[in-house]
Amino acid sequence: MEDTTDALGTFRKRFPEKFVPEDKVFECIRKGDRLFVATACGQPQHLLAALTDFVEANPKAFFDAEVLHVWTLGVAPYAEKQFLSNFRYNSFFIGENTRQAVNEGLADYTPIFLSQVPGLFSRRFIPIDVALIQASPPDRNGYMSLGVSVDITKAATEAASRVVCQVNANMPRVHGDAFVNIEDIDFVIPFDEPLLEFVDTIPDELAQRIGGYVARIVEDGDTMQVGYGSIPNAIIANLTEKRGLGVHTELMSDGIAELMRKGVIDNSRKALNRGKTVASFCMGTAETYRFIGDNPSIEFRPIDYTNNPLVIAENNNMVAINSALAIDLTGQATAESIGRVFYSGIGGQADFMRGAVLSPGGKTVLVLPSTAGDEDTSRIVPLLAEGTGVTLTRGDVHYVVTEYGIAYLHGKNIRERAMELIAIAHPKFREWLIDEAKKLNFIYPDQAFVPGKEGEYPEELERYRTTRDGLEILLRPAKISDEPLMKDFWYSLSDKSNYRRFIMLRRRLPHEVLQKFVAIDYTREMVILAVIREGEKETVVGVGQYVMDDDHYAEIALAVRDEYQGRGIGTELLGYLILIGKRQGLLGFTADILGENLPVMKLLEKSGLDFSKQMSEGVCRMRANFKD
Repeated sequence: MEDTTDALGTFRKRFPEKFVPEDKVFECIRKGDRLFVATACGQPQHLLAALTDFVEANPKAFFDAEVLHVWTLGVAPYAEKQFLSNFRYNSFFIGENTRQAVNEGLADYTPIFLSQVPGLFSRRFIPIDVALIQASPPDRNGYMSLGVSVDITKAATEAASRVVCQVNANMPRVHGDAFVNIEDIDFVIPFDEPLLEFVDTIPDELAQRIGGYVARIVEDGDTMQVGYGSIPNAIIANLTEKRGLGVHTELMSDGIAELMRKGVIDNSRKALNRGKTVASFCMGTAETYRFIGDNPSIEFRPIDYTNNPLVIAENNNMVAINSALAIDLTGQATAESIGRVFYSGIGGQADFMRGAVLSPGGKTVLVLPSTAGDEDTSRIVPLLAEGTGVTLTRGDVHYVVTEYGIAYLHGKNIRERAMELIAIAHPKFREWLIDEAKKLNFIYPDQAFVPGKEGEYPEELERYRTTRDGLEILLRPAKISDEPLMKDFWYSLSDKSNYRRFIMLRRRLPHEVLQKFVAIDYTREMVILAVIREGEKETVVGVGQYVMDDDHYAEIALAVRDEYQGRGIGTELLGYLILIGKRQGLLGFTADILGENLPVMKLLEKSGLDFSKQMSEGVCRMRANFKD
């Protein structure tokens, strides 16, 4: 790596006025100035430490300077009580180091979409008097890269009246719109030190389960944005089998770098900036910083480009994956506050979610653990608490993912949303959510629900099958959110199929009847749906059901959508019900079949079970014991 002193030698001779002692540099700060500090891992630690020393030595040098920042990872002296008369911290995003100060009223929080911050600077709505930044050593033309912190730093540098730059040989020279020229810098302070690193927590089992679900949503060729933390790490770790993924994001992470090394992310199918991973800042390890340095496949751009929803929307099949603190049963979510307690900020989440909604084929995915604390608080709540900031509206969210599954909200009414979200809530909170949803008139007042283990959805029973004529179907148990699908299925049946299924013609299947097919005690009955998926849309093409009696036999019934009859769906349903029934300890199946319903009788006879028959008044009573 080039030594900073040697790299700056020529420019020190050319611009001696830029290279002055640190105490002389900080004399440029006046009372009431607005100071900008570069973001996160790009934070100039030495500059801040030197500024702290200067203020301690000269406590009356200036007063009431406003410090503007996005996110503090390192030291934050300007948020400490001893410097209250010198600094007032104003954050566009709250981190751990400043959260207490903000909530105690000792510091300020400005809620804003990150994409809009550069405009505040350039229009001088928030003028910048002094920008404290960090950059790589200059090349022979004087250009220095802002490296891991381009985001709003580029805009602040361009808008600032005075710019103080810590030149650090450890800052990677990142390609893109990431450069500033030494001629535009007022003061240069050479100081090499390791960059701040952000080491994500290792994904636990819960995070891995969430990551596995999200991997079902992401498809080959999609362009992604994903945040930071253990859950995004788990998401990225579950994408290794994908191909041709692209990245347009604000945050470049270790996980993205790893997928690039593996060839999973090659940006080959992007509609915008093809062949390039586009990001705005990086939080990771030194290994990742080396990877992004002088890497032409990676471009860093200012945040008003990366986070502009109209730019994001130019990427086809954009998938925005973000996390939340809580979501209510109508689909409103917060990522910035817990009730009246400010926790983080709007950040870029809404920018990307709305850009993805506008993208052709785009998807938005909101991920969150089902509980907080020691599983004593549900993150899925009836309504957001008073004072909570709504980061995402009801129209912003397509998918919601917890460790208990995937809920799809887009285009669904409040009742359907509530049932979808209750189905992926932590089991111990589902009955409470059902009761609260009834009180709020979100769902049917008589909505059935099976509490406890008996009513927990047995996800392990989900199976993909290909029928004898090549039709791919998903066989899965029915769940409490499936009533709309069941309604569509039953009303799609012809009168003939309806009559054969119910041994009577049911002109109407009201909610009171339909919910019996989805509110299930899985220990005593089973409803298996044969589902065809077309994108986000699910269509039920067949239903198989059994209900156990006191003798450990179960009555079985089958129905297949008319246009799909004769394609092997019934065979797959019956075979799977037999398998599940045996595992549950059933002794056998019974069935009441209309004498004229020869297709179902033949299906049962070909099942491999030895069915006995007994005719009575046009109905054939069939019974079979399971073989050992």
